[in-house]
Amino acid sequence: MKTSASELWLGRLVLVILMVITLVPFVTLFVTALHPTGTYPAGLSWPEEPQWGNFLSAFQAADMQKLLLSSVLIELGVVPLALLISTLAGFALGHLRPPGSRWIFLVFILGLTLPFEGIVVPLYYQMRDVGLLNTRWAIILPLLGLFMPFAVMWMRAHFVNMPEDISEAARIDGANNLQLFSRIHIPLSMPALSSLAILMFLWTWNQFLLAVVLVDDPTKRTMAGALGAFQGQWGTDIPLLCAGSLLILTPTLLVFLIFQRHFVAALLQGAVKG
Repeated sequence: MKTSASELWLGRLVLVILMVITLVPFVTLFVTALHPTGTYPAGLSWPEEPQWGNFLSAFQAADMQKLLLSSVLIELGVVPLALLISTLAGFALGHLRPPGSRWIFLVFILGLTLPFEGIVVPLYYQMRDVGLLNTRWAIILPLLGLFMPFAVMWMRAHFVNMPEDISEAARIDGANNLQLFSRIHIPLSMPALSSLAILMFLWTWNQFLLAVVLVDDPTKRTMAGALGAFQGQWGTDIPLLCAGSLLILTPTLLVFLIFQRHFVAALLQGAVKG
């Protein structure tokens, strides 16, 4: 069915409106961050003398070097291990399909309904009892468990759609399950793995609730979690607060812009396979 010219223009208009709605908050933050510290900017008025030094001041005031190191350590503790576990589980549930795999997958599906807010209090007491409270492990370990339902479902959906002929041909050549997994399916799963890695990176970097509740030291939190302490210290200085917020958002924007093609490729791959 051919799309009419009016439908094309309507679609483009909707995209433009959505783009404007998405960009306005970032533009507002950026313009506000350029005003002199201690002022209360009104609207989107461009300052007469942009204060570019506000970004450096926010970087120094928030001790961003320690926050960046903490966030990187948490990312390294969460993302690689979560990818490994979810890929192994997804391969087993989606391709090998052992007895009871459907019931196991149902448990993971039920895990998707578990909200962070509903378990943060039990997590607090559990981390306290095992002596991990106020450490980065108090963020890493809960995030690994909370990410598993979605990650396993994501990877299982990928392996379910893999052609059986590829595995049968590899088994005829003498490949066992481990070789089949590492030499055949992992190289073919790079779009799904890369997109899942992007999602978990963004979710971990932007994790706020667990970081604030389970860790008192801001230098051991994620960047988003440390924003709470920064806001408490500089909450009355709106330009400096906006500059700090933009510095915290910048790494996630860069990661998404750099790897957006991998993310879109994985989504299109899933759409084509159904």
